[in-house]
Parts: sequence; C-alpha cells; structure tokens
Amino acid sequence: MKTAKTQSPVGYLPKDAQSILNLAAKSLFDVFANASEGMLLVDRTGCVVWINDQYRRFLPALGFASEQEFVGQPVSSVVQNTQMEQVLQTGKPILIDLLTNKAGTFVVSRFPLRDDAGQVIGALGVVLFDQPQSNLQPFLSKFSLLQRELDEARDALAVQGRSGAGLRQARHSFASFIGNSAQVVDLKRQARRAAQSSSPVLLLGETGTGKELLAHAIHASSPRAQGPLISVNIAAVPETLLEAEFFGVAPGAYTGADRKGRDGKFRLADGGTLFLDEIGDMPLGLQAKLLRALQEGEIEPLGSNRLLPFDARIIAATSRDLVKLVQDGRFREDLFYRLNVLPLRVPPLRDRASDIPALIEVLTEALALRSALLQPEFSAQAIALLSAQHWRGNVRELRNVIEQLLLRNDSGWLDVNEVEQVLRESGLSQIAPAQSPGPTPPIADGGQAPTRLLRPLSQQVQELERQAVAAALGSTQGNKVAAAKLLGLSRAKLYQRLP
Repeated sequence: MKTAKTQSPVGYLPKDAQSILNLAAKSLFDVFANASEGMLLVDRTGCVVWINDQYRRFLPALGFASEQEFVGQPVSSVVQNTQMEQVLQTGKPILIDLLTNKAGTFVVSRFPLRDDAGQVIGALGVVLFDQPQSNLQPFLSKFSLLQRELDEARDALAVQGRSGAGLRQARHSFASFIGNSAQVVDLKRQARRAAQSSSPVLLLGETGTGKELLAHAIHASSPRAQGPLISVNIAAVPETLLEAEFFGVAPGAYTGADRKGRDGKFRLADGGTLFLDEIGDMPLGLQAKLLRALQEGEIEPLGSNRLLPFDARIIAATSRDLVKLVQDGRFREDLFYRLNVLPLRVPPLRDRASDIPALIEVLTEALALRSALLQPEFSAQAIALLSAQHWRGNVRELRNVIEQLLLRNDSGWLDVNEVEQVLRESGLSQIAPAQSPGPTPPIADGGQAPTRLLRPLSQQVQELERQAVAAALGSTQGNKVAAAKLLGLSRAKLYQRLP
C-alpha cells in the first residue's frame, strides 16, 4: 500500500509535510525576530500592521513617540526610501539592500507573504544590520561608488547651456545648513524671509562659515528658484577681466574677442539670482559701474554703446569689514547702502559649538561616500575634543580635519588620541581657553594646589564626555536615541553621561 503524498514547494513529501513547513516557517520567523535588528510587517495595502521589540528603538529617530502612532500608517509615509510597496506590487523579494533614512543606514531584506492561493497578502521587512559590518565593505564600496557617480550626474544636469555658458541651479537648501543652535535657527528664519523679497541680500561672516551655501538656499526658496543662479568670486578674477566678466563683451570689441560677442554674468543671471562673492575685494573703478547697473537695471557690454536691460536679484557676500573699508575710502559708501538692504550675519563655528556633533556626522558621511572610504564612528571624547576647538577656518577647517582623519583610519573607530594627533600636526586649531587646564602655578610651602587644576584625568575626561552629550542632545532637540546614535553610544551609556 502506497503512502499518501502531498504536493509541496520542495516536491513530493510525506503527508505531514504541511505541518513540517508550518513549523519551519514559524521557526524561521522566530529566528529573524530574535536575531535581526528589527522586523516590520505590512498588509496588502502597504499599511504597517506589526513591528517587533527591536524595531521600536528606531521610532524616535523616525519622528514617532509611540508604536500606536506608527502602526496603521502607510509604510511609505513613515519609513523614508522604503521599497516595501515594490515587493507588494511585484511579489518578488529584495534579498539584500541598503536603506538610508532619518534613523540611519541599514542592511535590509524584504519578502512577500502569500496566502494558500499564492496571492500576495503582505510583506515582511527585516533589518539585518543597523551598523554595516566590515565583511560587507566590498558591497558598501560599490554602493558608495554608484552614489558618487549619481551625485556627479546630478551636478552635471544642474548645469544648463545658454549662449555657450554654463548656468548652475541651486544645489543646496536650508536643510543643507546644518545646525539647531539658537544662532542658526534665527539665521534661517531671517534668510527665509529675505528669500521672499527681491531686495539685495548682504551675507557677512568669516571665511568658511557657509555664506555660499546660504546664498544657494535663499535662491532655492525664492520666487526665482526656476531661474539661473550665477556665482562670481570677485577675488578669484583678475581685475583686468572683471568688467568683461560682469557686463559681457560686444562682437569684435577688441583683438581676439569672440566674433559673436559674449554675455556677462548679469545677462546670464537674467530672471534668476547673481551671487557676488567677496564683494569687498571689488576695485573702486568697477564699483561705480556696478552701482549704476543696480540703480538703472541696465548694463553696457564692453566695446558697445547699447544699454541692455537685465532682471537679476543680487546676493553679495564678504568676509571683510565693509564699514571699515568705507571709512578707509576703499569701498563706495553709496554702493554699501545699495547692498546693505537685508544684511545677514553668519555666525562663526566657535559661537555655535553645539552644532559640531551634527556637522561631524554629516561631513563624515558625505566625505566617506564621495571618496569610497570607511565611515568610522567617533568616540564621545573625540567629539568633545573637536567641539572644544576654536576653528579659525570654521566649517571648511572642520571638513579638512575630518577628511584627514578618514584617510588615516582603517579600523572604523576614531578615538580622542587620533583626533589629538591630527590637530597637533595640522597646527591650525587649539583647544579653546575655557577647556584647557593651563599650567599649574607654583605651590607655596605647606600650601595646596587648587583642586580645579589638579583634578584626576578621569574627571577631566568625564567633563568632556558630559559636554559632548549636552552638545549632541542640543543638535537632536533632546532626542536621546538620536543623540546616542550620533555619539556611537548605547542608550544606557548615554544616560550614565547625562549632565
């Protein structure tokens, strides 16, 4: 007598095959639920119906205070860049992928779920790693290369031709200006208001503070966002070429001139924004012509006697003291008043030290992706030390130091000793006076050294850790989960270091 058999996905098995398959499915589900970094289940409509305990720790970073707010929502609206809906539509799994969203970068798998009739009734998402491991480095390097090529392609598409010249659209928004300090919040508020006006904007601040980035953001948020953004670094153009650069050249204006003539930056910026960087370096002779152009809305190309109208919003920037230049007779007072309609002062990095942990994370990720380098984690002491620097070169100097650290590191971890070495060798930044213990004064016979100056090293390290935690909490608006991730700590260790 033949034993009854039943059809199964793996061929003909004994009649108890279905129960074995059910047990296997349950067992594998339990393995994933316990061993993975998180699991998420959606129904056939794409709504989240269940998450496991591990996944709940991502909710604050995703912007949800409780599981009740998260479950029941369409997955595409609560998890940025998810591909779960694609799995539902195609019925095909995505076995391994990189997912990047507000909670971080994760290695994930996604599987369709089917009923007895074979119809897709939902999908399961599994977070395999929340910190990509070193054995996945070849995969991550390939991803980084593709990401870099995509970024370069986007930059190339931002350049459009007009009369043989390149027109660049804004590449940054206000979200690109990293920081949640009171100074940055107020600066962004003023800049957003300025973006809605057509009046000139004057950006003031030290070199490396992000004035050009802010100019891009203002243009991108303005009614002229669809128009071109033309940038001119006045300090980088020879004085003899500045007039032609600004106002253009008429056909045959001089020997060697283009027969068709050449449009200047004012004409190229027509309908958009003209960004004049380092306006304080403009020669006096050209200042008078610039003033006339701004007042009349007309320009006269070099070698021409025709006046051409233009419509461009002016954003100027300088790291120099324009008031002093006016007093010294090196900058026209009437041009200063013409430009100084909406002045915005960009704060130096040392005045917003609480933003440094967030800047470190963003700069590290961007540099690692662009150069296909390992993205390391910084110790709390390393972040505290970087936050204590004076940063004379501001964000540009911080970027330089981080790039040096990335090029030297191959362990995926950066501690305070490595940071100290790079800072010492660069010779650019020094620990801010308030953080430096300074020399120990001589002690009189029978006297005692001040306790503050002879504190044990462990106490000084703890103080730096508390400062780093406070800075991280400030940059994440008090979100402890996000702050712990920013510092590379567990939540338990973060609580131990709370100031």
